[in-house]
Formats: sequence, structure tokens, C-alpha cells
Amino acid sequence: MTEDSILIAFVCLIWAALAALYAFVPMFSMPGSAVVWGSGAVVFLGLTVMTAAREIHLKSAAKRR
Repeated sequence: MTEDSILIAFVCLIWAALAALYAFVPMFSMPGSAVVWGSGAVVFLGLTVMTAAREIHLKSAAKRR
């Protein structure tokens, strides 16, 4: 994976951690925010998968030439 994929994966992990904090730490008392942060984590996970798949596709296409 290139730096782009790694950076997007890191952002995904941060959003997932924030979603877990909002969901399980009663001091925050913001259960609605957990859904928002969790949805963001899913979006960034999808971006990570698409970026990594594109990189793999470009590498395999370059080898065929």
C-alpha cells in the first residue's frame, strides 16, 4: 500500500475509535454521535479498500506491459 492508502486507513481507525468512545463512555452521553462517527469510519474504510484495490490493479497492469 502507498502512503495514500495508509493515511486513509489511519483516518478510518481514528473515526472508529471516536465512534466507540461516544458509544461506550457514559460521560459523553452522545449516543447519536456514535452513529455519525461510525458511518464516517465506514466511508473511510470503503475509501481505503477502493484505493488499495486501484493500486493493486495499476501494479498488475504495469507488469503485463
